[in-house]
Amino acid sequence: MQTEAFSELFPLFSAANPETLEWLLSVAVEHEYPSNRAVLMEDAWGNAVYFLVSGWVKVRRLAGENVVTLAILGRGDFFGEMAILDESPRSTDVIALSPVQLLSVSAQRFIQTLSKDAQLHHRMLQLMVRRLRQTNFRFQLRNRPPAVKLANTLVSLAENYGQPTDKGIEIFNIPFKDLADVTDIGVEETSKIMQKLNEKGWLKIDTDREAIYLLNIKQLTHLAGHV
Repeated sequence: MQTEAFSELFPLFSAANPETLEWLLSVAVEHEYPSNRAVLMEDAWGNAVYFLVSGWVKVRRLAGENVVTLAILGRGDFFGEMAILDESPRSTDVIALSPVQLLSVSAQRFIQTLSKDAQLHHRMLQLMVRRLRQTNFRFQLRNRPPAVKLANTLVSLAENYGQPTDKGIEIFNIPFKDLADVTDIGVEETSKIMQKLNEKGWLKIDTDREAIYLLNIKQLTHLAGHV
């Protein structure tokens, strides 16, 4: 991958200098995983930072037999950055929702890069703060109607990872259990709301293409704004 394409794909590197990008690409390791494969196990956090070149993954929390999806990430995002600074044991893993392509950079090399490129360091802090704000916003939604909360999840996924098509904004056909977890509502509620949104013509699920098409993002955004 060329440095220009790398910086365009990953917002994290939009302010990094070309020398930084060239060095990172030279030390990065490529990975490919099929859907439903574990990408990062709970005992491997802190070894590297991972960059999603294509595909979708979910971050899960493990607590005995209980498994809860904490986040859904798509193309252009990254994970593992917190663990390289925090050596405490992790009870989470990352699972591929679709076939994925990743680049990984070892923790030691990534920390070296941050120490040498102040712009990259600053940009990473900005994105980490943004994630914290998104988490706080989800907490603020906890008492809102389920439809409002689910609309917020769908709009957020579209804004962060959606691909414009002639059918609407395309996101991965995320299983209802995972949508329910990240939205903090029940699976049955998620199924009913998705059916209603489909009946309204605001979205369409294409199981053959493993895609959800958001046909009326304006109305979904309006619904999500009822907070």
